[in-house]
Amino acid sequence: MISRKTLRAAAAVLAVGTLTLTACSSGGGGGSKSSDAKGGKLSDQAQVSVGTAADSQGPAKAVEGAKAGGTVKDIERDDFEHLDPAQVYTNTGSNFSQLITRGLTGYKQEGSKVTLVGDLATDAGKPSDGGKTWTFTLKDGVKWENGEAITSADVKHSIERTFAPFITQGASYVQQWLTNQDYRKAYEGPYGGKHLDNVIAQDPKTIVFKFDKPHADFNYAMAMTTYAVVSEKGDTKEEYDKKPLSSGPYKIVDRVTDKTLTLERNTNWDAKTDPIRNAYPDKWNFEFGFQAIPATDKLIAADKGEDQTTMSFYASTAGDRLQKVLGDASLKDRLVKGNSPYADYYWINNKRITNQKVREALVQAWPLQQIRQTEGGPDTGDYSRSLLNPTVAGFQETDVWGKIAKPEGDPDKAKALLKEAGAENQKIVYAYNNTPKQQQISVVIESALKKAGFDVVIKPIDTKTWYDEISKVDKEIDVFWGGWGADWPTGATVLPVLFDGRTIADGSQNYSNFNDPEINAEIDRIMALSDSAEQNKAWGALDKKILEKAPAIPGITNKFYILHGSKIGGAEYDPLGQIISPNKVFLKP
Repeated sequence: MISRKTLRAAAAVLAVGTLTLTACSSGGGGGSKSSDAKGGKLSDQAQVSVGTAADSQGPAKAVEGAKAGGTVKDIERDDFEHLDPAQVYTNTGSNFSQLITRGLTGYKQEGSKVTLVGDLATDAGKPSDGGKTWTFTLKDGVKWENGEAITSADVKHSIERTFAPFITQGASYVQQWLTNQDYRKAYEGPYGGKHLDNVIAQDPKTIVFKFDKPHADFNYAMAMTTYAVVSEKGDTKEEYDKKPLSSGPYKIVDRVTDKTLTLERNTNWDAKTDPIRNAYPDKWNFEFGFQAIPATDKLIAADKGEDQTTMSFYASTAGDRLQKVLGDASLKDRLVKGNSPYADYYWINNKRITNQKVREALVQAWPLQQIRQTEGGPDTGDYSRSLLNPTVAGFQETDVWGKIAKPEGDPDKAKALLKEAGAENQKIVYAYNNTPKQQQISVVIESALKKAGFDVVIKPIDTKTWYDEISKVDKEIDVFWGGWGADWPTGATVLPVLFDGRTIADGSQNYSNFNDPEINAEIDRIMALSDSAEQNKAWGALDKKILEKAPAIPGITNKFYILHGSKIGGAEYDPLGQIISPNKVFLKP
């Protein structure tokens, strides 16, 4: 996954609180700033707020000039790994799921304004008991593709089945919150007849969740695709991943895995219940297998023939074509830009590199400027200024190690640190994702580290097993790349996930094996705070404190550029998912 806590528990505050998410597009030598996402301009700021019951009413606001009808062709590199919502934990999978799946809550986007609203629910949820209890009421008229009503029993079942052994992917926040222990050992799902007492289908339209501890951001968690509804009657267990029953505006009518997927209208979806999706096209045809350069070339040429109705969720402009695209005025109206909500890091394996001075030497030697130039130059992104992405509430701009001032690296300072540590000629195994571009970048990194006095070994790892390998505790590598995006836009789904030493285990996201008792204790303190402003400020301060211990090297906050066909309208950048949302897409005459 180029894989989002806590707000004040009081309902009144949740209803009006706003998280201001400032997405920087300057710094480190390079990007331009603008505020209009249309016509190839960057959106500098996204705001996420919790909406009211009125915000949760459908239909979605009409897009100017949009008309229903026609078929959109979407091209992607890869097929969607999972269709069962409980197994979905990627931005591409979640984006596709918008077309066929609905949850209790979801995000409504209007330009740079993003609002958490009730999707199937009448509002974004009602907390009580200090945030320990949450109540949602389902809207009238919400149905499955077979015409049966969506009920609270379906919602309860959807949550319970995330515990089933065959659900091996997806988020696990809610499962942990409901059990307060290893959820895999606490409960095995509903199929043996056992059920969770703290998820209550109070009546056909009312679902209640009860927790032992406050979870004032539970409504954010419920916007994740993992917790979207699955029909209790229509649940086919493992087979559900092949063809789920639709609750959204479209349904699957044909699929050839890794080749094509076809959607047609779900006639039982009622636009009056949906504040998020406009669902203008009659049909979506997906084709898979398009690598970056062929996809870019196809979209560059998409001003004639059937390519006019072609788009992509995620086929970002290939770095080798970026300057051509940015320099061609004729492409301006077909280019969407945005700032990535993901953070890139070069992780330092703290289990192997235990001397902080050596880690600091790596930070000082790191050639951010040369890496960015190899990726395509300043237009590809900005040098990261913290461990949190600027779109995350609590972000505080900092430059602990002077990398913004000297992004090319400081080999002399690195050598001095190695000498101070008694680690001159320190051996470093740098692992890279074995793609042509990363091969080039590995040469740049090897050269910089050698200049700084390191003995460098370069190790390629196959792209298919990359995250499997870097998530092992006992890995024989010292430095390596990895990305992460907040599951909802506060620091609670970033810093604890990546830097809590108590999470170290094979498969965890503490890729750097970082374990510091002071940091662990501070994570616990911040998680217990109930005031959103206080907590967000604390995450920002903790970000700086972690950086000072040099567990990782902040990389480059990327910019997103994607073309679409000349007859595609309503292609809007999703600032939380780094992807083109399908919700407002329509075909121009």
